Amino acid sequence: MNIYDISKKAGVSIATVSRVINGSENVSEKTREKVLAIMKETGYTPNVFARGLTNNTIQTIGLLCADCSDHFLATAISYLERGFRANGYDCILCCTGYELAVRQKYLQLILSKKVDAIVLVGSTFIENHLPDNQYLIDAALQVPVFCINGFLDAENFYCTLCNDAEAIKSAAMKLFDDGFQKPLFLYRSASYSGEQKKLGFLSALESRKYKPVPEQILCVNTSIDETKAALLNLYRRFPFDCVVAGDDELAVAAHKFAKAKGFSIPDDFSIIGYNNTKVSVCCEPELSTMDNQLEEICSNTVKNVMKIFNQETVPGKTMVSAQLIKRGTTK
Repeated sequence: MNIYDISKKAGVSIATVSRVINGSENVSEKTREKVLAIMKETGYTPNVFARGLTNNTIQTIGLLCADCSDHFLATAISYLERGFRANGYDCILCCTGYELAVRQKYLQLILSKKVDAIVLVGSTFIENHLPDNQYLIDAALQVPVFCINGFLDAENFYCTLCNDAEAIKSAAMKLFDDGFQKPLFLYRSASYSGEQKKLGFLSALESRKYKPVPEQILCVNTSIDETKAALLNLYRRFPFDCVVAGDDELAVAAHKFAKAKGFSIPDDFSIIGYNNTKVSVCCEPELSTMDNQLEEICSNTVKNVMKIFNQETVPGKTMVSAQLIKRGTTK
């Protein structure tokens, strides 16, 4: 069954059926009801790409993420997909990995699908070397581009993110206030978010007139057990007494390190994670962590996409504040 069969069965032109499918007002209510009844009776579903030729939209959003096995990114994708579906939009997902050339390839692939907008899930898409972001800037000249937890100042480019610097600073200050003297900061990569978190940690040290040492900031992107081993090795050179982690998995590695050393948590050793993922409640004592309001960030992104489609004004940068979730790894 196709649009030609529907028009013949309804006794109307193909153009009339097309107008019904696309919600045009230039159809009488009687004719609309007749065509819709036949479509329901025959189980006809309009081809979304055919509709796009008329509507100039295929009601589809392109989602790009580096790695959908990452818990944080997978959760974000779930929130986004649910939000867009509630607004009548489907999603196409591409997992790009972390290599720039592959990302560029997948972005062009998504654009070739004639999506209505693109959402970059995660700050790793924003490169520190500004010319490497040109492909994103160029894409935003074709369709609106939105970014979760990263920032790029460009036309038709909209970002919603947590104030990571503020959040990490407040976490480190909490540990100082609890009497700890030698904090260690763990983070995953030199992404936009990672760099903001590092700046927040350094700001906390500066506010306490604490001169940092190189060993006090560790960028590590390994498994939990490998990170634990790295911490055991680091402790010989820098006997840290607490950890601020850039994500909850790094915090779990610090938790295992503290257990291996026989420290009493949180009295002898304290830990604050980041993201408030399910991982944070999978150890004993459970992790205190900074909740970066991921659901709010994703909800705001979906709302902003819809506003842009409705030709409403949207700021290029929207910030949310994290909240400390106090559990068993802090006093």
